[in-house]
Amino acid sequence: MSTPSPSAHPPKVHVCPECGSLNLIEDFDQGETICQDCGLVLSQNLMSRGPEWRAFTKEEKDERGRVGIPTSFSIHDKGLSTVIDRVNRDAFGRQLPFETRMEMLRLRKWQIRTRVHSSSDRNLAQAMAELDRLTDRLHVPANVKEDSAVVYRKALDSGLVRGRSIAAIAAASLYAACRSSETPRTLKEVASASRIKKKDVARCYRLLLRELEMSMPVEDPIRCISKIASRAEITIQTQQSAIQVLKDARNKGVVAGKDPMGLAAAALYVACVLQGEKKTQKEIAEIANVTEVTVRNRYKGLKDALGLNA
Repeated sequence: MSTPSPSAHPPKVHVCPECGSLNLIEDFDQGETICQDCGLVLSQNLMSRGPEWRAFTKEEKDERGRVGIPTSFSIHDKGLSTVIDRVNRDAFGRQLPFETRMEMLRLRKWQIRTRVHSSSDRNLAQAMAELDRLTDRLHVPANVKEDSAVVYRKALDSGLVRGRSIAAIAAASLYAACRSSETPRTLKEVASASRIKKKDVARCYRLLLRELEMSMPVEDPIRCISKIASRAEITIQTQQSAIQVLKDARNKGVVAGKDPMGLAAAALYVACVLQGEKKTQKEIAEIANVTEVTVRNRYKGLKDALGLNA
């Protein structure tokens, strides 16, 4: 008959064997259990099994209650799963035996299957990969990427993706996140990066606005100034002049209802003329992704409204 193995940890003492006191304290800094009445050290080398962090509110406790990378909506499983490394070496850097490598290959396959085990998971995995590609190509900030992932998840939960292109809904979600955060990215830029027709992305974008009841702020043309100016290599002084032109135009009430990118391009052209910086309407229009006719019309409107000699 086998005897039970001793416990890996000694039983916790609740009564002092010296004086019979129940007034015991655990000092995790010293790793000791001490009787406060007689000073007897009952145990040593204690291990603290609590968390290493402190939390003062329930929200902080919930936020710090797990280890690892923070959860992210832009990862299809929110980053909660783990991955078996493809490097077939042990902890000492030695090559694994053939049988072990085959076992690891089989486990990797099952691990991938368990991460993506339903149609919605496969949909999310494909959509998040597309959002990764789009945000990387358009140089979109991480917070906007997270917002776009949230919009896509809402669309998926509402059944808006069924029967529609995943890439088109993903592009529309990214454009909606850019508009919501006032990140200057045009519909044409997003559609070009996604390789989806502009009208299809626009249709999906209107669908998201309608079905998810999203409201978008009016885009400020001033935020588009630096984007166009940096690509056109326009000086800071001219940029400041263009911003002042737009502020004066806003006070005159000629900004409302106009395309922000077209207004920004026209204001930059006005500023270039005023500052003597040689830039053509065609050059600025191409960089702003608007037509030369749009720049010409907005330029004429700004010139007449503000009484400029440009």
